[in-house]
Amino acid sequence: MPLERTLILLKPDCLERGHAGQVLARFESAGLAVRGTKMLRLTDALLAEHYAHLTSRPFYPEIVQFMKSRPVVALVLEGENAVARVRDLLGPTDSKKAAKGTIRGDFGQESMRNVCHASDSTDNAALEVQRFFSASEVF
Repeated sequence: MPLERTLILLKPDCLERGHAGQVLARFESAGLAVRGTKMLRLTDALLAEHYAHLTSRPFYPEIVQFMKSRPVVALVLEGENAVARVRDLLGPTDSKKAAKGTIRGDFGQESMRNVCHASDSTDNAALEVQRFFSASEVF
C-alpha cells in the first residue's frame, strides 16, 4: 500500500484542555510519522479558504470565532492509508457520537469542539498540506 500524507489541525479545544501530547502520541503509536509541525494563529483569509465549503452556512461565523480563539497546531502525518487510518483513530466528527477509545470519544466535547480537523480524502489532504505548509516545512 502506498504512503499517504494527511493534514491534522489540533484545534483550540485540544490545546486549551492540554491534550496535544496525548493526541500526537496516539498517531505515532499507530505508526504514523510526523513529517511537518507548527503552531499558528489562523487568519480570516486562511479560514475562508480552508472552510470555503461552509461559508454560506449559518454556523460559519461560529467556526471562525472558535478556530481563531487560540493558536492551533498543524501536523503533516505520513503512513500507509494515512487518511483513512487517521479518521478511524479520530472517530465521527460529532464527539458525542464517537466511541470511547477514539480520540474524539475520549477528548472531544461536541461537533465543533472535536479535538482535530483531519483531511477527508487524499485529494483534499494534498491541497490542505499545501495550504498550511510550504514545501521546505515538510520532511
